[in-house]
Amino acid sequence: MKARHQRRLGDAATYLLSLLVAAFFLTPLLWLLSLALRTRQEVFLGPSRFIPKHPVLDNFAQVLSDPAFLIYLWNGLKLSALGGFGCLVVAAPAAYAFSRFWFAGRSALMMAILGFQMVSPLVILVPLYRYMSALGLINSHFGVTMVYVAVGVPMCTWMLKGAIDAIPQEVEEAAAMDGCSRFGIFWRITLPLAAPGLASTFILATILNWSQFLIPFLLLNKDGQLPIAVAIFNFAGTSNASTTQVLAAACLVAVVPAIVAFVALQRLVVGALTAGAVKG
Repeated sequence: MKARHQRRLGDAATYLLSLLVAAFFLTPLLWLLSLALRTRQEVFLGPSRFIPKHPVLDNFAQVLSDPAFLIYLWNGLKLSALGGFGCLVVAAPAAYAFSRFWFAGRSALMMAILGFQMVSPLVILVPLYRYMSALGLINSHFGVTMVYVAVGVPMCTWMLKGAIDAIPQEVEEAAAMDGCSRFGIFWRITLPLAAPGLASTFILATILNWSQFLIPFLLLNKDGQLPIAVAIFNFAGTSNASTTQVLAAACLVAVVPAIVAFVALQRLVVGALTAGAVKG
């Protein structure tokens, strides 16, 4: 009875802490929603009200009807998706090698890859700009995509290794006995069985790319090439976004898709993160 009571107290404390963390992160979004639903007069007149007196959707309509804003959204989606796909192309063979092959320095190399994930892009901004400029990849979506891939590969490699570790090796051994080559096993057997891990890795990499700011801010200067994470500042200075409530609506339109995607697919993402943790 005492152990059960302690377990319930622990569960209650966990839920309370989770609610506090959720409230901490959701409060700015709720204020943005409050601002986005206000009229211009309600923003600048009188004391601040969390719930608008006369909520309107005109601000969202103004944002979504702006052709420039839609281009920014498309650029962000394109760069994020291409970067996520590129991460899979590079990380999947690497994860397979780490999962199935044993070689000297394997563990040290895995830790080195994890160490690269801890390096902030801010540290390499100056050499990155000089390097990309020398290659002629400034103001190039291809250049930004390649940097997204380089930044995301360490995380994707670790996630996919866990997914491949969870696949029984006996399946691959049976295919090898039937005469399938190593690449054939990887392409025809391992990748299809690791499809949930591939999908969740792609989703998480795409969401992280969507929120990238420093890399496109450094490498892209032309307004028509900017993704939404960078262009939201330019959008704030245009005539169509000269008021606070319109800017709040623009920020929500830019942020909410990533949040909704993560919440809707969180089971898939968490499953990939924990894949391979328990084997047998």
